[in-house]
Amino acid sequence: MFSLDQLRGFVAVAEERNFGRAAERLRMTQPPLSRQMQKLERAVGVDLLIRTSRSVELTPAGRVFLDEARRVLRLAAAAPLLAQRAAHGSRGTLRVGFTATAALSVLGAWVTFLDDQLPEVHRVLREMVTGRQVEALLAEEIDIGLIRGVPPGAALEQMLVHTESLLLAVPRGHPLTRLGRAPELVDIGRSSVVTYSPVEARYFHDLVVSTFRSAGVQPAYAQHVTQVNSVLALVDAGLGVALVPASASAITLRNLRFLPVAEIPEDCVEVYAAWRPDNDSPALAVLLEHVRSTARMFHQSYPGP
Repeated sequence: MFSLDQLRGFVAVAEERNFGRAAERLRMTQPPLSRQMQKLERAVGVDLLIRTSRSVELTPAGRVFLDEARRVLRLAAAAPLLAQRAAHGSRGTLRVGFTATAALSVLGAWVTFLDDQLPEVHRVLREMVTGRQVEALLAEEIDIGLIRGVPPGAALEQMLVHTESLLLAVPRGHPLTRLGRAPELVDIGRSSVVTYSPVEARYFHDLVVSTFRSAGVQPAYAQHVTQVNSVLALVDAGLGVALVPASASAITLRNLRFLPVAEIPEDCVEVYAAWRPDNDSPALAVLLEHVRSTARMFHQSYPGP
């Protein structure tokens, strides 16, 4: 095997076309340089240089080897800097999980931060429901997730990064749009309600059920679906009304309106960042520092219809 010193010597000889000038350039004497080139040729297994009394020429193999030697030396020179950048979080890969609604709120700010501050970090974004994200975090398939909360007993750290309220999504012209006031839960309970799957979308299913139950209301649930965008599509089609997170009001459909609901708190919907405490990724550490400094900024209120 050859060494980096031998490659540097070969490049110097190839560029100077003379052992004396190459040795002077490398601040060494000519005999050790000649021995380096002999060892290099033995390691490569072919002649790289044609030696004459006045100059040195490259063989066809030597011309090819020169390009590769320069490339290897560039990589070797860059390696320490790349390692330093990786140690400070400015290089590497960061795998981020997110729920569909988190994509409408926190995720965009995270992506902007990564683009601005860590442009050389390769980010991998994966949409997953909360339960699947927890599994992926524990299996080291993702580095950080935007989830609805860590289940008891899971060996994960979490931080509240976003809160918002629930809004009422209704078809245009629905009677609830003509009350002259914000509808109450008892008003909504008189309509068919499109809601969430108790398995795939358990967080929102439980939140909607408990919200109505706390007001003593038992609505007629028309459909149970998994994703908020599916809920909105069904409302837009006139199949009923639905409680959705405020961030979903960014989704516009032809027949859709959003209304605030009188009794619902502004912070009832929560989004957490979750990660493994033993994950030593420098890029993750940089993102977490940013998240800790900005988490309180991510309360989303609804400006009104």
